[in-house]
Amino acid sequence: MKANVNLFWILAVFFVLVTGVYVYWSLAAAEEIEWVGTVALALSALLALFLGFYLNQVHRHQGGELPEDTLSANIDDGDPEIGHFSPWSWWPIIMAAGGALMMLGLSVGFWISFIAAPLLLVAVIGWTYEYYRGYHAH
Repeated sequence: MKANVNLFWILAVFFVLVTGVYVYWSLAAAEEIEWVGTVALALSALLALFLGFYLNQVHRHQGGELPEDTLSANIDDGDPEIGHFSPWSWWPIIMAAGGALMMLGLSVGFWISFIAAPLLLVAVIGWTYEYYRGYHAH
């Protein structure tokens, strides 16, 4: 995690420097600040600062080094159980189709969203309650 913290601090400094160069360059070329790019670069620097600060706080309060931070660690040292995944579940595919239809409806024709909303609702409910009934009920 320490490598991630350092990476985000470096990215924050990079984006601050690039923002300064961008402002200077836009002033030299057009004699006025180009605000869209300046704000985008400044917000990128702010995002990298937020992420670096958050990861630094997590690293400081975790009570020890992670296996990824030690050079003598093996791959199996950092191999915890991540979670339970259903390899036979069709609900993520249905939810992806509903999300794609929703985005298509928002960008092309709003009437498509009326088809996508019930599909998304059924997919969320089906995926949530997948293990409450049937063969794999808990």
